[in-house]
Amino acid sequence: DMANYIMDLRKIVGHRTLLMPCSCVIIGDGKGNVLLQLRVDDNTWAIHGGSIELDEKVEDAMKREVKEELNLDVLEYKLLGIYSGLEHHHTYPNGDETSCIDIVYVCHKYSGTIKIQESEVKKVEWFNKNNLPSNLALSAKKWLEEYFIRLENNEF
Repeated sequence: DMANYIMDLRKIVGHRTLLMPCSCVIIGDGKGNVLLQLRVDDNTWAIHGGSIELDEKVEDAMKREVKEELNLDVLEYKLLGIYSGLEHHHTYPNGDETSCIDIVYVCHKYSGTIKIQESEVKKVEWFNKNNLPSNLALSAKKWLEEYFIRLENNEF
């Protein structure tokens, strides 16, 4: 279990930066609206996803996180891109530092009824590119900009 894996590492390394592969997804309706979540930990709006567990397939991690956070089942998805570098260095409110490699998908087809994981998610709301929230996570801002351009080019 990745949560235990990361916590075990934290006992050894403390707050030092960990390289962390993450699997994330932009959930959209295909018509320009995206479903974002307001995070409990830092009170920013973000897309959905999280750490990849040991020996877990990247796409399985994305599906698992969506199921945990939103209670939705991802039916179809495409890769948006893989993102890394200094702008993906994240310091959590407790001082833990991570350098993320974010593998970001797009999903326009899913099933289920939204039920949020209240320990991680305050609420979810639909937005479009003209009404994005001001307290958007920086990485999500970049991914959404790229998503909206590619959506207009009918790439998804």
